[in-house]
Amino acid sequence: MAEQLSTGKCDSPLLQAFVDNRSILVKIAARITGCRSRAEDVVQDAFFRLSSAPQITSSFKAQLSYLFQIVRNLAIDHYRKQSMELKYSGSEEEGLNVVIQGASPEATHINFATLEHIADALNELPQRTRYAFEMYRLHGVAQKDIAKELGVSPTLVNFMIRDAMVHCRKVSNQRT
Repeated sequence: MAEQLSTGKCDSPLLQAFVDNRSILVKIAARITGCRSRAEDVVQDAFFRLSSAPQITSSFKAQLSYLFQIVRNLAIDHYRKQSMELKYSGSEEEGLNVVIQGASPEATHINFATLEHIADALNELPQRTRYAFEMYRLHGVAQKDIAKELGVSPTLVNFMIRDAMVHCRKVSNQRT
């Protein structure tokens, strides 16, 4: 049987303060997350945390500060999680090109051909740019370490890696 939601007063003064200031809490979370629907999720998470929190018997001002801090911290956590997911996720097109074990011979041939095109594109690059790209993308060496090894700035290494990536994409798109 579904529980009925009461629109009356809450048992806890903290939960009542939460209900009374919900729209402000959503605005605070939206400013951090950059999205109102994500902010709604953050505020809902805050509510669930508060419903299991111990009773706080402090001033109204202290309760509001506590609420704002909980929502702020949850919004920051949510934003960080979203940033991490974006960092490690790729486009749908990249996902479609992932090699699957037991793929068809045609797909395997296409993948090998693509790798050959990329290898050819890398061979067209200057030695230093290719080395920086391969060390960073294939071997996972930090850009600052590559910069020390090559005797250049980390910013230049970043630009070399970017240029190599742009060149590989351009060559790959021309041949497909």
